[in-house]
Amino acid sequence: MKPPEGGFIVFRISMAGKLCFGRGGLPLAFAEQQNPAYFMHSSYVSFGRRGALIATVALFSGLASAESGKTLLNVSYDVSREFYKDYNTVFISHWKKTTAEVLTVNQSHGGSSKQARSVIDGLEADVITMNQHNDIDILNTRGGLVPADWAKRLPNNASPTTSISVILVRKGNPKNVRDWTDLGRSGLQVIIPNPKTSGNGRYTYLAAWGAGVTGGVSHDAAKALVTRIFANVPVLDGGGRGATTTFAQRNIGDALVTFESEVPLIKNEFGDNFEVIYPTRTILAENPVSVVDKVVDKRGTRKQAEAYLQFLYSDAGQEIAAKHNLRPRDAKVLAKYAKAFPKVSTFTVDEVFGGWTKAQKDHFNDGGLYDQVINAAKPR
Repeated sequence: MKPPEGGFIVFRISMAGKLCFGRGGLPLAFAEQQNPAYFMHSSYVSFGRRGALIATVALFSGLASAESGKTLLNVSYDVSREFYKDYNTVFISHWKKTTAEVLTVNQSHGGSSKQARSVIDGLEADVITMNQHNDIDILNTRGGLVPADWAKRLPNNASPTTSISVILVRKGNPKNVRDWTDLGRSGLQVIIPNPKTSGNGRYTYLAAWGAGVTGGVSHDAAKALVTRIFANVPVLDGGGRGATTTFAQRNIGDALVTFESEVPLIKNEFGDNFEVIYPTRTILAENPVSVVDKVVDKRGTRKQAEAYLQFLYSDAGQEIAAKHNLRPRDAKVLAKYAKAFPKVSTFTVDEVFGGWTKAQKDHFNDGGLYDQVINAAKPR
């Protein structure tokens, strides 16, 4: 069966070790309908654009205990696959050791805004783990799935980790890219995911704009820079992973803007053919998380879902984050991995743009400043 590009397939593993496939929660094999007890558990499996199996995590302890355990679905943004794959393994082991309950954690990944809309449209996420607050706020304003004060329920604005936007160039930096202004030079191609569908793309747009403003230029001048940058974008992929594929595998573009946490993954997968450029100023990307209240109360998984998110703040959770190049909130863990996280001048969405709600309204809603930028960004 050919996996859907950039999507997921649901599978179940039988006692005999055989796989039966289905799509998006539709009924699976006829055999399952005839003998449901034959199947141990189910998981979501994410597939990359090349059809590669990305991540699934489950813990087996025999049919009886597996059937008695709970299943969680973590709906997350595009480039968090590998982190949560490792994190889930550790948390599942921790949960079984402390509660004796077998737990299965499923993953779903894609452009952050698309993922949020999927949850609003009915994808039953027990937890949502995003890279911007706006994609969780919308679960309250459009779906009533979380309370308005969801971000107050966990420390650090419900963001256990952060990252920053950086620029990845080809080995030797042949185009001499050093800062955001260089991305607006004529003759340069820049790969950026679509800000309408991707948190990575929105952060890139706001990083370039905010770097200008915090560096002393006017908002009009910052808008002009961002317009020049987007005039150099040959294709707007739907998410950060798609943009990475365009740049690293398809060899399109001179520079890729991505999260710092994505850089080691790119080098591991595509070779050490790239260099990372830390801009003079860049944006701090908080990675907020929340239980999806209506789902966990319906499915009876609140206890497991809350523990899953709280464990992100534990020493073990923070260590896993640091090993995946996500900046931990814990000061001791951050100090331990200081060499991996160069000090750089950062600003937040709140500081420059008045928060995510205002940034969304001013820049990314239909007819906003981003649409003006795209309309003005003619091919050069």
